[in-house]
Amino acid sequence: MTPRARARLTAIAVVLLGLSVALGFALYGLSGKITYFQTPSDIANGTLTEQQLSRHMRIGGLVKTGTLKHKGEKHEFVVTDGVNDLAVSYRGVLPDLFREGQGIVAEGKYEAPEKKFIAKEVLAKHDENYMPPDVKKGLERAHEQGLKTLMDENSDGN
Repeated sequence: MTPRARARLTAIAVVLLGLSVALGFALYGLSGKITYFQTPSDIANGTLTEQQLSRHMRIGGLVKTGTLKHKGEKHEFVVTDGVNDLAVSYRGVLPDLFREGQGIVAEGKYEAPEKKFIAKEVLAKHDENYMPPDVKKGLERAHEQGLKTLMDENSDGN
């Protein structure tokens, strides 16, 4: 092997080693930041290990009707996925769109002894038919002007 070829091979090896180390650090750094999404059934069925249950996670489902209780800034409610229910406790101000029967995503930790999810953040989801008022007005104006709009395409089944 010529000295020039050896230098190229060494340079390539050093670059690959550097990239491997950088990738390793990036993956290690991200591993602690990952938040997994679970449903009440995932937790109730026992498919999650103790280690998985002790991690920071997100749960999602519908707020079960008749379960919302307020005690000052502390709110307790039950989230359901239609099969299993999960009690949730949250301290703070709930989003404006939050109500019973509405879809939510809560982020926090599951407390196994109490069989309760302690939420640090609650996000209320709007339904799929929601359209911001400005967008709706713009589409209506475009429709009145005789332009083909997304609203027309959806109503025609295209």
